Amino acid sequence: MRLASTEHTSRPWRIHEIAADFDLEDVWALPTPGGPDDLARLVDQFTNGEGGPLESPGPKVLFAIRWRLGKLLGWDKKGVGELMPTLRDRLPADLLETRGPDLKAVPFTSVYQTHDEWVAETGNRTCHAVMHIGWVQHGDGYRGQMAVLVKPNGLFGRLYMLGIKPFRYLGVYPALLRGIGRGWEANANSR
Repeated sequence: MRLASTEHTSRPWRIHEIAADFDLEDVWALPTPGGPDDLARLVDQFTNGEGGPLESPGPKVLFAIRWRLGKLLGWDKKGVGELMPTLRDRLPADLLETRGPDLKAVPFTSVYQTHDEWVAETGNRTCHAVMHIGWVQHGDGYRGQMAVLVKPNGLFGRLYMLGIKPFRYLGVYPALLRGIGRGWEANANSR
C-alpha cells in the first residue's frame, strides 16, 4: 500500500540528516507483520534475493530491459564513488561502523543499518537513488516501510524519472510488494 509522504518525513529517521538534498519519490507499507526486532530479518530477506525486486517476472523483465538500455547508452558505466560521492561519506561518526549487507540481485550498496533503519544506494548517469527500509510500529505490531529517495542528474535525470514513473507504479512496485509478502510469509512458515 502506498503511504503519504509524511509517514516517512514525520519519523525521526537518521536518513533525514544524511540525504536532505534528495527528493522523496515514494513511501510504501511492506506486507511484513512482525515484532520489534524483525528489521534484520527483513534486510536478510532483501539481500539474499528472497522476496526482492527480481523475484517476480514483471520486474525481472523491466530491469533486464533497463540494464540492456543502460549498457547500450552508457548510463551505467560509472556510478556511486565515480559520478557522485557515496552517502557513506556523509555519515556521522556513530553510523560509520553500522554498514549492513549489500543486495545481491540489484546494484544497491548498503550505507548503514540500525535497529530500525537500513539504507542502500545506487547511482548512474540518470540519478543517485536511495532505498530506505524502516521498521515501524503499526497497530499492535510492527512492519516494514520502504521509501525511495532520488537526486536526479540534471535535466536528463528528471526526464528519466518522469519517464519511468508509470512502469514503477504499474509493474515494479506491485510485483515487488507481492514478492516481499510471499518471501516474508514463506520465511515465517519455515521458522
